[in-house]
Amino acid sequence: MSDVSDAVVLLLARIEEFCAESLRETGPELTADLRELARGRNLLDLKFSEMAAAFAATDEYDAEGSISPIHWIRHNCHMTSGAAADRVVVGEHIASVPESLSAMADGEIGFSHLALIAREAVALAESGSNKQFDESYLLRKAKAFSVGRFRNFCHHYRHSIDPKGYAADEAEVTQARSLSLTLGESGVLWIRGVLDPEGGAALRTALDPLAKRNGKGDDRRLDRRLADGLVEMAHHALDGGALPQRGGQRPHLQVTTTLETLLQRCGAPAADLELALPISAAAVERLACDCNVTRILLNADSQVIDVGRTTRRIRGSTRRALNVRDKGCRWPGCDRPASYTSGHHLKHWTRGGPTDLPNLVLLCHRHHWMVHEGGWQFVLTDGQYVTVPPQMDLFRQPARGPDESAA
Repeated sequence: MSDVSDAVVLLLARIEEFCAESLRETGPELTADLRELARGRNLLDLKFSEMAAAFAATDEYDAEGSISPIHWIRHNCHMTSGAAADRVVVGEHIASVPESLSAMADGEIGFSHLALIAREAVALAESGSNKQFDESYLLRKAKAFSVGRFRNFCHHYRHSIDPKGYAADEAEVTQARSLSLTLGESGVLWIRGVLDPEGGAALRTALDPLAKRNGKGDDRRLDRRLADGLVEMAHHALDGGALPQRGGQRPHLQVTTTLETLLQRCGAPAADLELALPISAAAVERLACDCNVTRILLNADSQVIDVGRTTRRIRGSTRRALNVRDKGCRWPGCDRPASYTSGHHLKHWTRGGPTDLPNLVLLCHRHHWMVHEGGWQFVLTDGQYVTVPPQMDLFRQPARGPDESAA
């Protein structure tokens, strides 16, 4: 602390004293204190910005091994890159926004408003436009708008003064799209990526209806629902056959399994899933409900001696009739349409169940997984589909769906 100025030491001491005091208890008292404390925090941010800009003008960051002033501030002041950049920009352009500084000091706007106004001043200066920076116009909007709404307004403002520059920035962001898929040791896929605003909006728009709660007892968190929605969207794209072909075939999941695994015999190995680690016999049974099957015979040296014809477990005519009858996932409360479902065998065909309408039902990806791997039971009783949760309390009635007897 020997290099810290006396003023900073005194300020920290007073802050520590303040933090040690008890909170005032009534609503009006807390309201007044919060507003004034926010104003004080904004003033500290402004002073920090001046110091950050002065620091950026030195080469001290390089002497300490950082690649830029913002990099040094981010690591040493425990901030995000965006927050550090905002403070450097504000500090460097204080002279350009005097009205906004006064408004923030009076508590009329916050530091985030001030940073956005400063960034617009920088953008206009860099655009080469002949238009003058109108701080008063932006400040009026900042006083009227929340930070989120004002950020959107600033985008409209920037486009109005420099549409070509705005489009160029947009194109540059689009070129920065990236997505990495890393397979973990346990078979999980780690996803990391960045999308431009339009690409992000397209993905969120597509995922939004798939991430809503569906069906009875859906208590998944949002992050789980988004992940499930992404998987469901991928399955839908594969099933739709609209993706570009690969090797003369439309993309599909390819599972290679032994007969023992398919029949879930004791001691059977797992099944091989292309582009992933081996999967369980339970997962194979689910995928085998509605799939194409090719029989391949191997000799003792694992050489192919015979390849049978590829057959469709649920043929086209049966699937069309199933779509007309069920119209979508039959799990109680689920609204997935038929195009987002698979045909499920109530009694699996590996155990002698026939592939005909009375033994088939449409289930969406999530509910199909719940039946095969999640421990749920899904049965048809007296014309009604009944769901039985894992380890159900025998003294509690199972959840029944609406009276929708098969057509």
